[in-house]
Amino acid sequence: MPLKNYGVLACRVIERRREGTHDDTPHYQLHLTDSRGTHYRGAVNVLSQESPSELLFLAIDDFRHPVTAQLPPAGSGWTELSSRPGTASLDFIRGNLFAPESMRELPPDVAGPDNDLADRLDHYIERAIGDPTAVLYLFGERWGPERNKRDKVFDFEPGNGVHDIHMNQGSVGRFRSSNGVWQDGALILHFPAESRWVAVFLAFQSQAWHTDEETGHPIETAPARPVQREAEVRILAAMVNPKGPAPERENVTLINASPESVDLNGWHLANENDHMLPLPAARVSAGATVVVQSGDGFELGNRGGAITLLDPSGLKVHGVSYTEAEALREGWTVSF
Repeated sequence: MPLKNYGVLACRVIERRREGTHDDTPHYQLHLTDSRGTHYRGAVNVLSQESPSELLFLAIDDFRHPVTAQLPPAGSGWTELSSRPGTASLDFIRGNLFAPESMRELPPDVAGPDNDLADRLDHYIERAIGDPTAVLYLFGERWGPERNKRDKVFDFEPGNGVHDIHMNQGSVGRFRSSNGVWQDGALILHFPAESRWVAVFLAFQSQAWHTDEETGHPIETAPARPVQREAEVRILAAMVNPKGPAPERENVTLINASPESVDLNGWHLANENDHMLPLPAARVSAGATVVVQSGDGFELGNRGGAITLLDPSGLKVHGVSYTEAEALREGWTVSF
């Protein structure tokens, strides 16, 4: 079954502790507080119990995505989230948060500077500790409060915190029972003085990147992991907010980047609410573009959104997102 208590913790980081590979199931431990003075621990995995053991890591130094506008207030503590689209819930596959193939493997903790997962986390967390205005949003599953029990790492009472701060779908074996959609974990930091967001995403190499829409289990017939290649057909641009009164004629521009023509019969576009739009049954020449008009319940919201391209088997081929600031520029085409 999916995570029992999925949500996001809006907090301040006051301390961090690195655990080495000699520790049992090592984590990168965070000591956190909210505006009410409640203490929490964030347990960030740095080593997988499934082979290969090294995690996949990606940090985006200038993260721009509509989810940042849906987050709870700074310092507000724990907010439970419903695992569905159109909310602040995260889904690495369906939310178009980043290109999965851009993640890279990192060892948990090795000698030398800036060469392991703990070093990369330090780069952002130590900045947040030193900046009293910085806010950390920690997505995952909550445990506690554990009455009359002290935290085993930072010794506050009651024990209380967040774990599963990583991709939470596509797992196999003993971790398959935790699979679900729209329940992925991550670290998102806001540095108000810089008007900047930073996002850190983690996943296990054993997890699949094409998953069932209901269960989050791996689709056995699909490739397990994305590869570093260019999609044959991808989303090039979108007219999100056309000039003129509603109803507006929004559209999405696709390009066939491959050297061969592609038949779009059976392909679909999906928006952030999972509304589908069939593509015209036409063959697109190599290097050619096609403009697809919105309709049939498929709309591009002016508060930011996501657009996903699906092939005839329903597998994701390409995905993009746009922010509210981009959408509010009436008459402008958003390019990706």
